[in-house]
Amino acid sequence: MSLLQNTDLRRLALCALGATGLASVASAQYSFSIDWHSPTVGLPDGFTAVPITEGDILRPATATGGPALGPLGVPGIYVSAGGAGLGLAAWPTCVGHPGGTPCAVELDAFSYGRDAMLIPQGPGGGVQLQFSVDEFAMAPLLPPAPPSIGSEFPSGDSSADVFMTAAPILGGPHPPFAAMVGNVGIVDGDGLPSGSGAVYPGTGLIEPNFPGFPNLGDNLDALDFTNPGFTSFPPLGVFFSLDAPFFDVASGVPNTGSAPIHGFSAADVMWSMAPGGPPVLFAPAPALGLDIAGGMDDLDALCLLENGSGVYEPSQQAWDWMGGGTDMLLFSVRRGSPVIGMPDSIFGIPIEEGDVLTTPLPTALGGVSPFPGIFVAAENLGLGTLRSGLPADDLNALDSDVPFIDCNGNGVADMLDILGGTSTDVDGNGVPDECEIIGSPGCFCFASLAPCANGFPTAGCRNSTGVGALMTLAGSGSVAADDLVLNASGMPSGVPAIFFFGTLPAGPLPFGDGLRCTGGNIQRTPVGLTSAVGTLSAGPGLAGAFLIPPFSTRYFQCWFRDPSGPCGSGFNTTNSHDVLFTP
Repeated sequence: MSLLQNTDLRRLALCALGATGLASVASAQYSFSIDWHSPTVGLPDGFTAVPITEGDILRPATATGGPALGPLGVPGIYVSAGGAGLGLAAWPTCVGHPGGTPCAVELDAFSYGRDAMLIPQGPGGGVQLQFSVDEFAMAPLLPPAPPSIGSEFPSGDSSADVFMTAAPILGGPHPPFAAMVGNVGIVDGDGLPSGSGAVYPGTGLIEPNFPGFPNLGDNLDALDFTNPGFTSFPPLGVFFSLDAPFFDVASGVPNTGSAPIHGFSAADVMWSMAPGGPPVLFAPAPALGLDIAGGMDDLDALCLLENGSGVYEPSQQAWDWMGGGTDMLLFSVRRGSPVIGMPDSIFGIPIEEGDVLTTPLPTALGGVSPFPGIFVAAENLGLGTLRSGLPADDLNALDSDVPFIDCNGNGVADMLDILGGTSTDVDGNGVPDECEIIGSPGCFCFASLAPCANGFPTAGCRNSTGVGALMTLAGSGSVAADDLVLNASGMPSGVPAIFFFGTLPAGPLPFGDGLRCTGGNIQRTPVGLTSAVGTLSAGPGLAGAFLIPPFSTRYFQCWFRDPSGPCGSGFNTTNSHDVLFTP
């Protein structure tokens, strides 16, 4: 059964299972902003009761910091628009103003520069994107199976939500209708049942929000699932874009002009490198193919993997970022931008506000215009476009950090298997029951166990990157398939690291700056170097290489050098993960 054929099953399963298929998203680190139309602007935030502005980066005020089922409190401010945050000079004059009244700190897009690298094809490949839309988007091109933009729009429950491509988009770039994967809701606004009957984890925003002005509900305007912690400023700082001054024909009111007020174009990507700023120019609009069509464009969504140089190095063509020599920078533009309707540089077709764009393809490589290239055309997300003879839907935010997990290898995201009824999830942990044999994580670094007040409760103990390193698994525990893959992330870049595993659990025992929870007969993989973004993988082929027999359990961790670690030992570890191997 294809993803687009099982609409009724998905609807029934969602009513029965609630949010169980979204457990992994609910526990994710997640931050976002809202626009100035939103009534949450001006409310005391959920952490310190500081009034929220449309320039603040917010977090759900939940125990995990991730989305949860409602009712929920008002979100908290994670990075302020001013003060010890982005350093926007106009922030003091905006604190306390109510939603629906414009002020000069409108934040249109942001990224922490560590968005997940998009891989063109092969195992684990494909493009898995997360995004948001405003209250006018109807996404009419695919059946409105809940939760999706099409199912949530009629009841005003879409503009505060986050949606994800319902399957990986392989290869590309993709023109219209080349990879019709559609969308599925993964984060709700308030976490309460919507008009469609869908129930999934939320963030404490106000719903519903119907088209028009003034707004009775919130509009999520930027997002990122990669977050370095509750209280610390992101290690690489914050990359962001501000708002244009032009008139918005959909809402009938002007935009705020926060970008030119602060001396930038609304199509520039700025960078606040340290708390309090001030922001500097990172990627100028012309390098993105913007502001060259006779006016100021408005960059409205941002997905960025900065390669570590600290200098913008634009991609010349899709996928060249995989070598680390360029920055992966994807974006969209807001309706009213002069570049809309211009021919893109890859296909030569009119650019639309729902397109996921990439930097211009140079003429020497076949580029047909100086404007951005279409990386994923809006139609493939189910969004309407003028190209398709429909009202155009605006893409409000963009990210690539929620992984496409397909543990049973059927080509459908596990989350959708569960929602669609093709997999069961009796324990409600977001993993199909047929994959549970792979084991479970442990050895998380709670504050009471941390060697030097460097606790990090959702991974290993905090290291020099500001977060704990996390071990996750892919594949299965089948000895015959031998497809188990160990993945570690959140480590320093370019340092030696090894996976080690034992026949017995241990501890947790202090071990360098981290904890050891692996004992018995210990085996180790060869030493590797962590990637530019602090990751390392091992496998498949582990069962054969280490002669692991069926019906045995192994306890895995990753060890890594950390010369600048908080406790001074020079090394640290991830959390652990056990695996029960089967025939």
